Amino acid sequence: MKAFANFFRDDWYFAWPMTVMMIIAFGLVVWRLLLNIHANTRLDRFLPILQETLKNKGIRGAVSLCNQERGLIPSVLYVAGLEASEQGVAAMRRSMATAAELEILPRLNALLAPILAIAKIATMVGLLGTVISMIGTFSAIGSAKADGTATRVTDQSGAIGLALFATAMGLAIAIPLVFTHVMFKDWIHRFETKMKGAAQKLIILVQNTKSEAH
Repeated sequence: MKAFANFFRDDWYFAWPMTVMMIIAFGLVVWRLLLNIHANTRLDRFLPILQETLKNKGIRGAVSLCNQERGLIPSVLYVAGLEASEQGVAAMRRSMATAAELEILPRLNALLAPILAIAKIATMVGLLGTVISMIGTFSAIGSAKADGTATRVTDQSGAIGLALFATAMGLAIAIPLVFTHVMFKDWIHRFETKMKGAAQKLIILVQNTKSEAH
């Protein structure tokens, strides 16, 4: 802990910017996680309600119901499909595919680029800090007098260890961010699969409702 405190004191020009990056990255990860939570909808609970609304209130009532939901599938995907339902199944598929590509996926990928960028920058800044500190350390060793060289080299070993804190801190920031980025991308892939299944279920609901009406 003392060595880490010395790093913040002696190499503050690297330690503090990296700390700020870590705080920003943590905020972005929490923000993205909250957005993911709000994007989800329990379709097993929502679909029966939507089916009943379609029967009793028609397409307009179903659109109104979907607009009241905060999840992306009802509020964006289903609204797009329902609004195109009068034009047939093909139009519903096209409308939902467009909504998924142009509205839903950009929202799901928001903040991922800054998270990955901070992970890469933190690693490079950490390496830069280590290199600069090592240059200063070895310069001090090289300028030592011949009669005190051994003692001064030994004294500089602590400075060498201190220089490595920059790389360690950069990696400590980057590794969790890269892992988080991969997990978010996997979540998006699974959400895409969920959207495809949800879109097909909506088409079936609309077709069944029309059949019962006739």
